[in-house]
Amino acid sequence: MALDQSFVGRTYPPTDSYEVGREKIREFAEAVGDTHPAHIDPEAAKALGYPDVIAPPTFVFSITFKAAGQVVRDPQLGLDYSRVVHGDQKFAYRRPVRAGDRLTVTSTIEAIKSMAGNDIVDVRGEVHDEAGEHVVTAWTKLVARAAEEV
Repeated sequence: MALDQSFVGRTYPPTDSYEVGREKIREFAEAVGDTHPAHIDPEAAKALGYPDVIAPPTFVFSITFKAAGQVVRDPQLGLDYSRVVHGDQKFAYRRPVRAGDRLTVTSTIEAIKSMAGNDIVDVRGEVHDEAGEHVVTAWTKLVARAAEEV
């Protein structure tokens, strides 16, 4: 059954703040094979004009995807998470995420589509620092595969 189109535009409350740690950035950079020194060496980051190490661009996915869980768990929406696969991801940065940032995410449903029995939900996550400054916008596409016919 197709998801309710009236959920398009629904915004969920901001998440609790997530404090970005140097070690988390280093671990993530190593995990994705990003060897840029600004991800692990505070002096290299400072030489580029940043106050501390900066995260690789996809680091923020872990924060925004968790925030999108508010959408997934919304019982009124009725998305069957057991059938969900990650369809797409994109980011638009104002500035890099850096160690010491305390970030919150506000998720909004941008679109709901149904194609070949699959439900597709586009979620926009607006990421702000503790001063309220916009850091990055992330778009996540979730695809709930059609139920198998019996």
